[in-house]
Amino acid sequence: MDVAAADPDTVLDTLDRRLVCALQVNGRAGAGRIAEVLGVSPRTVTRRLVRLQQTGLVRVVRMPEAESAAVGALLLRIRVLRGKGDAVARALAERPDVPFVDVMLGGQEVGAVMLAGAGARDRLLHGQLPATAAVTETTVHAVLHAFADAGQWRSGHLEEADAAALAEPPAARPAAGSVPLDALDRDLLARLGEDARQSHAMLAAAAGTPESTVRRRLHRLDGAGLLRTHVTVDPRLLGLAVDANLWLDVPPGRLAAVGAALGRHPQVHGVFATSGPANLMAAVFCPDHGGLYRFVTDTLGPLGVGRAETAIVARAVKRAGVPLRPPGTEALRPRA
Repeated sequence: MDVAAADPDTVLDTLDRRLVCALQVNGRAGAGRIAEVLGVSPRTVTRRLVRLQQTGLVRVVRMPEAESAAVGALLLRIRVLRGKGDAVARALAERPDVPFVDVMLGGQEVGAVMLAGAGARDRLLHGQLPATAAVTETTVHAVLHAFADAGQWRSGHLEEADAAALAEPPAARPAAGSVPLDALDRDLLARLGEDARQSHAMLAAAAGTPESTVRRRLHRLDGAGLLRTHVTVDPRLLGLAVDANLWLDVPPGRLAAVGAALGRHPQVHGVFATSGPANLMAAVFCPDHGGLYRFVTDTLGPLGVGRAETAIVARAVKRAGVPLRPPGTEALRPRA
């Protein structure tokens, strides 16, 4: 199911934004728990959640475990002929091993994240992309370290105490591949990758297994750090009109400190040490272009970043594995 891209005139009211932020903190939190933290009735939370999800403006999905998925992932910058950006982006978005796709401002660059193994990677980079007449150049960056990813970003509409009340205790993070998964585990994870807010009862019915078994399995998977969630929502609904990728040159001795500092910044929804011409990439949300300028001058400047290339996202095509419909869908109006 596609998620609708938001109409620029669409707005979420304060409670909607707090609810989105609550889901960012804990995507599987029940309506009762969210209602208690937000100070409203469970009925209000349920009604708002149903409306946000049924209109397609908010979707909660399971994120891959960061260390095993992000490190070694490829960040692709694909230059295309004018007018071919959307077609190339759609083709990449159809791949299950490409969870993030953006068309950049101007339409002649497509950005993507690829999680494939060596075989699929080489077929795409050495065969399919060079054979596509619309593609003029491809730059590939390998992720060497993940300081923060999209599943960790918070929109900042909750007080720290409220966010802490919703957050789950930190789960142990096992080494990549150290948690054995059987067919039922993989089935449950796949279903949560489509909709992470499915209840134990819904998952049990879909998987054809007792609810008690599902509950035990999810508890085990959660303890292994495999139930991280991501809220797919158009940032414009949260007052953030500009999305940009910053390709940064940082002195090697400062790389860890700068990456960690950016990973803690509330506007940053992803920061990675990379191979290639730039050694750090940060994805940022800003309220407007003036806000992006202030981020570059006031945040990057004092960190000692040597060079910053700014690529502004014109349209998000796929986020966290969720395809996004083109703009023009019906706007969501705030309701009581």
